[in-house]
Amino acid sequence: MDILIIDDERSIRNTLKDILENEGYSVDVAEDGVHGLEKLKNEHFGMVFCDVKMPKMDGIEVLCNIKKENPDQTVVMISGHGTIDTAVESLKMGAFDFIEKPLDLNRLLVCVRNGMERKDLVQETKILKKKISKDVVMVGHSPAMEHLRSVIERVASTNARVLITGENGTGKEIVAKMLYKSSGRSGNPFVEVNCAAIPSELIESELFGHEKGSFTSAVKQRIGKFEQANGGTLFLDEIGDMSLSAQTKVLRALQENEITRVGSDKSFKVDVRVFAATNKNLLEEIQKGNFREDLYHRLSVILIHVPPLRDRLEDVPELVDYFLGIICDEQGIPTKTFSADAMEEMKKYRWSGNIRELRNAVERMVILCGNEITVDDVRMYASQSYL
Repeated sequence: MDILIIDDERSIRNTLKDILENEGYSVDVAEDGVHGLEKLKNEHFGMVFCDVKMPKMDGIEVLCNIKKENPDQTVVMISGHGTIDTAVESLKMGAFDFIEKPLDLNRLLVCVRNGMERKDLVQETKILKKKISKDVVMVGHSPAMEHLRSVIERVASTNARVLITGENGTGKEIVAKMLYKSSGRSGNPFVEVNCAAIPSELIESELFGHEKGSFTSAVKQRIGKFEQANGGTLFLDEIGDMSLSAQTKVLRALQENEITRVGSDKSFKVDVRVFAATNKNLLEEIQKGNFREDLYHRLSVILIHVPPLRDRLEDVPELVDYFLGIICDEQGIPTKTFSADAMEEMKKYRWSGNIRELRNAVERMVILCGNEITVDDVRMYASQSYL
């Protein structure tokens, strides 16, 4: 079920129901707060519209009960007797929005779209948090890794922006997720943007959102990544590949803590902590005119460099064992082992593709070799040019 309407006025309930069903939503109604809470116990709703002034139980009390049972439920308060104090109280208690009667159709539909997008984002955030909790592991106890852990521990609890540098495959994304996981924002969204994967003409819409009709394919309003990450963390991966035009807007967002959607002249505040990562030397990119120096200084309050695997080869055995367990579990086969001399051979490679290349090599040998992987197996299959 998409939407529940709780209102003691039958005409309001029916009018709202007709409007929203005409937009394609599935709608149920309740004539008071008691019946509304009963329905919420038995069914799931993406959004709830709740009147403020009702018999038996007023809307504020209903809101309080809803949030107690389901803090993530999207609730919009509606009232024909709205005051600023009531609106502020509702929002403080967790209401998504407050709309006054008589209801403006455009305002209502924008609220529904935004509320549904918020519901989807909350669900995605829950899934991502579970994934981060499961997947974020920093493997290795070399001096370089212990130093990296200590930096993350000192930096995570602050609100400082962080620029993470390092070669492809070194684990920059893991560092960003470790920072998020250990921060005070870990209960709020973590939104990731791969700047290299988005066409330059779409990056501004992706980051800041757009209004309906702002360009040819903008068939509806869209909330951008900055807005999705409000209250949480935004990770700008491959920041060195961002267009200069988008860099200018990101700089403004960081300077003023506000954004403007494409096609709009209205700005609004956002509270976002930004991590950025790149495999490029941004100081060289600045000299070439490809990256803004002022944006670089905004992003690099804290600089964290992730070392290449060739600078911490003593971590290879621990990484190999870690990947062996994961890959054998994924393949549904008993865990394989490396002989001692095979493991020593693994430590001789330079691993130009870093952790990513090492994992691929381990997976290749798990698939192609016997229960004990030998030094000959390593010499045959560890190199990317084994075919």
